Formats: sequence, C-alpha cells, structure tokens
Amino acid sequence: MYSFTIYSYDAKGNKSIPKQVDNVKVYGPIYQGGLLNRPYDANNPYTLNANGSLVLNFNPPDTININTVIKYTNVAGTVVEKSLRPDSSSIYLRDYKLGTDVQYRSSYIPGRGSLDTFIVSAYSVFPRIYSYVLCDRLLFKEVHLPNDAGTYESGTSISKLWDGSVGPQGYPNIFHSDGSSGMPHTITFDLGKVYNNLARIEETGRDCCNNPDNFEVWGIDDITNAATSLRATNSGWKDESIAKGWTLLKEVVRGDDGKNAFTADLDNNGKPIRYIRIRIKHVTTGDGNYSNMSEIRFWNKQ
Repeated sequence: MYSFTIYSYDAKGNKSIPKQVDNVKVYGPIYQGGLLNRPYDANNPYTLNANGSLVLNFNPPDTININTVIKYTNVAGTVVEKSLRPDSSSIYLRDYKLGTDVQYRSSYIPGRGSLDTFIVSAYSVFPRIYSYVLCDRLLFKEVHLPNDAGTYESGTSISKLWDGSVGPQGYPNIFHSDGSSGMPHTITFDLGKVYNNLARIEETGRDCCNNPDNFEVWGIDDITNAATSLRATNSGWKDESIAKGWTLLKEVVRGDDGKNAFTADLDNNGKPIRYIRIRIKHVTTGDGNYSNMSEIRFWNKQ
C-alpha cells in the first residue's frame, strides 16, 4: 500500500491545497509473477477435424482476464497469432500445421477500471495434438501360435478380418472359428510393421450371431519366444502372456448385439506393437465354442 499527496496547478503555476490519498494499491512485478495462463479444458483439450482444422478448448477464465494470445504454425510454415477473448471458451484454427507446438499466453488487469495490463511472463505449451492414422491393412498377415483357434473352413480364415468389407458380413465372408478350442480362445496376426503408438481398434461383428461382446486385445513387438504353453481357457494364461512380453492393450466389453462397428481406445502408453492377439472370452449368443467377426481395423496415434 502507498499514500500519495496530490496537488493541482493552474496556468500560472499556483499550487492547490494538497489532497492526501491513503492505502493505494500498486501492482508490479510481484503481482505479475503470480499470474497464470488461462487453463485449457483437460477433459476435452481439442478437436482435430477431418479437414485438418483444429479447435482448442479452454476453461472459463478469471473475471480479470482480458485476452489470451494463441501462437501456432500454419500449414505454410508461418507463425501466426490469434486472440481468444474471455467470453469465448474455444478458438478455431483453420490452418494449423499438424505436429507443431501450440503456445498460449494470457493478459490480465488487477481490477475493473485498472489502467495497466499485465501479461503472464511466459507462454505455456498446449498438450500435444495427435492425429489418428489408419494402419495399412495390406501389410497384415495371419500368424498361428500354439493353441490358437482354427478356422471353420479355408474360406473363413483370419484374413477375412482385413479384406476391406464394410459393415456386418454374412457367411462365408467372415472369420469363423472352428469350434474346437472352447471359450475363451485366441487368434493372432501380424500388423506388418511396428507401431510406436497403436491407439485405437474398431471391430465389426457378423450379420447374425456368435459376435464377441467381451474380448481382450494383446500386443507385442516381436513374437520370438512369445508363444504361450497354456490354452486361453486356463486361469494362468494371462500371467503367462505377461511373462512372455505381451501387453494387454484393452478389454473390450460391448453391450449391444455385437454386429456394427465398435471403436475403443487402446491403453498402450507408447509401447511398440507389431503382433496382435485377440482373446475372445464371450459371444452374444453365449456359445461356448464358436466366434465370428467381419472386420478389424487399427489406428496409430502420431
């Protein structure tokens, strides 16, 4: 707090009676050093649209926030600045260049009617912005590890899962297990290359029946010595798989009839993955032997 003695002067230099003003708040480096950039929405920080445009989402600001500068690189490689007003919760970037940093810095006034504006001392970096790239199914190959389920006949092989069909398919344009492995049972295949951030799976069931509604997705980067000796029905199978180097990427539980495409994010945490093992634990019909699927797709986050 400061106190001031204020005088006024006329054109001839005559000084007025002094006026004492006490307890005046003065803001400076200490106030500025305590300022933080406006927080982004941690639950939904951004939306990356199919056309490459980007929407950044922020939480409501402090009442004395007056502006937040967004600095990013556009598709032409030029650094661009845009302003997010305090009455807006999101900002649209039409020309964001994927893979580059987005930074932001906020400005504040100490109180309503204040003359001076204070800017946070440094930019903050927005969470990394990823895109999901569909894995190339032309690289996928069948792999048969010991105790994996067989197929009902040659025309219903595992490779039906990446033949490019769209929507639930009918027999024989499906994967159909041979029914001799019990439940749970496993199938294995090769994605054809190592993915460092395999992030999403989409599974489509058959047009009628025996669609998985509970299955596990496992991954590993190298299947050398990765085969399990136990059958998937054994209670020790999971522990043996982990000991062999497999990572449980997701347990998918569906609450529908299992027919239509169902997408789930994988809990990968950046581990390199090339080989996939699906452990089918239950199907919609409750059948204890057979499982059917039409299609599987994967995405890598980059």
